[in-house]
Amino acid sequence: MGNQIKTTLLLAMMTACIMVAGNLLGGRQGMVIALVVAAGMNFFSYWYSDKIVLRMYRASEATPQQAPELYEMVQTLAHQAGLPMPKVYIIPKEAPNAFATGRNPENAVVAVTQGLLRLMNRKEVMGVLAHELAHVKNRDILIGTIAATMAGAIMMLASMARWSAIFGGMHRDDDSGGAMGTIGVLVMSIIAPLAAMIIQMAVSRSREYLADATGARIAGGPEGLAGALEKLGAYSRRMPMDANPSTAHMFIVNPLSGKRLQGLFATHPPVEERINRLLGGAPSGGPSAPPPPPGRSRQEAAGRAFWDGLKGE
Repeated sequence: MGNQIKTTLLLAMMTACIMVAGNLLGGRQGMVIALVVAAGMNFFSYWYSDKIVLRMYRASEATPQQAPELYEMVQTLAHQAGLPMPKVYIIPKEAPNAFATGRNPENAVVAVTQGLLRLMNRKEVMGVLAHELAHVKNRDILIGTIAATMAGAIMMLASMARWSAIFGGMHRDDDSGGAMGTIGVLVMSIIAPLAAMIIQMAVSRSREYLADATGARIAGGPEGLAGALEKLGAYSRRMPMDANPSTAHMFIVNPLSGKRLQGLFATHPPVEERINRLLGGAPSGGPSAPPPPPGRSRQEAAGRAFWDGLKGE
């Protein structure tokens, strides 16, 4: 629930940014135009992004005959998640990674790289697949499209404001109608898109945390996903994937590099923090987890604490 509330608040903040930026930068008419154009662009993306991104990575559909074990794992997890069977694709890349796409559960696609299938054991592959199905179950493609539409509208408004200030703003009475001066408009045209980008990245990070938690429930435990994330984090630093930056947010871990886009501009939370949350450990910088009971490993104790906490909710 915490991540759901956070996502709602972040989208509300972006809506407020549009309202403020629209009135200050482009006026009410400019705001409406920017929203309509951005919505149109993202409507096209929402309906056709799966085909575009699959073609971009030369992914090929895996049939039950071609990849029986992978197909069976997806089928089992989809049943456990209460989802229709998605299409399964394999990406011909050695860097381990995976993503889900599709506008709704009935048109979902789960794609994994060849490298992930070679590197992970069955339990870890199940954890990764459960995470991607969690994105489908939580309607993250739709939420991401809404966030992108809002961010696109703000960036369009900022662009309109910059050109207006450069070519027409010098002749405007800075005090008339409460309008901002030329310098103020230029400053706002830089700050508004920056704020929109930060909020959009925060939405992406909150959805990753939620998909981790949902994926752990679908898989029947957090250990497989936690083990997969540990391997993925190590390999993403040593073997960055040749990926388009515009699609980086779709993957289970940042495919570009483990050192890029950290902090506010990161599309993914730190892998170590995700593992810590999955296994019920203390947040980074917080008190350490209590020692495990005698005869039980720390990972097993953390996993049991995680599930006991879920049952108590």
